[in-house]
Amino acid sequence: MTVPDIRPVLIRLLTVARTEIAALTALFVAAVGVVSFVELADDMTEADGQAFDQQVLALLRPYADDPGRPWGPWWLKEAAADITSLGGISVLGLFALIVIVFLLSQRKWLSSLLLALGLAGGVMLSEGLKAVFERERPPRALQAVETINASFPSGHALLATVFYLSVAVMLTRAFPRRRFKIFVLGVGMVMALLVGLTRIYLGAHWATDVFAGWAVGSAWAMLLWLVAYGVARWQKRRRAPLQDEPSPTEDEAAETVAVPTKV
Repeated sequence: MTVPDIRPVLIRLLTVARTEIAALTALFVAAVGVVSFVELADDMTEADGQAFDQQVLALLRPYADDPGRPWGPWWLKEAAADITSLGGISVLGLFALIVIVFLLSQRKWLSSLLLALGLAGGVMLSEGLKAVFERERPPRALQAVETINASFPSGHALLATVFYLSVAVMLTRAFPRRRFKIFVLGVGMVMALLVGLTRIYLGAHWATDVFAGWAVGSAWAMLLWLVAYGVARWQKRRRAPLQDEPSPTEDEAAETVAVPTKV
């Protein structure tokens, strides 16, 4: 076998390896998320875990004369309250509706379906786990925002992780350059991180509640990606159209390339 014969084989093997590595990485992240949640759920009931939560809350509430005031200047509390709303079900529901309508207008049927199922599944996971563990929130006097239902896991952290990571992964398909993919994924992770940190800062959740929300949200988001990956592989084997129809701009671009212009 000559070098020209070997080169296409090597390129194909590298391409397959990169694809499989991505799937294995997503599976690994999902597994780590599940294991981390189990560990956090166990620590939550133990003295060490409860002591850690108490210490974090005490560090963020240093004012004895005003126990509900978090550490830092007044504007930091206001900024945290604004940022934390980005993980609320109302805001995420509105954002999801906008994104889903856009995806449907671009004929991205599977992406829109997975995003809707992802957010709905995230809500059910959040409420179901809260009902199972029924953990009390931090004392009302230490909370800087209004809260409802149980504390573990943080619904804001869970839903923000699911939504922003899922949207980030979808957007990476639109950017061919690696630095843009890294930027989009980085923004998605930072958004989920900020929402979770504000829940701790505002006293709405114990720290382990937020860690558990991140863990479950990451696992759920990766499972959704694996579903999309599996559908794409199944359709390729059957030589069916890929998971989403091409957008109108892609159709027009293909026609422009296929039909030469007259001089």
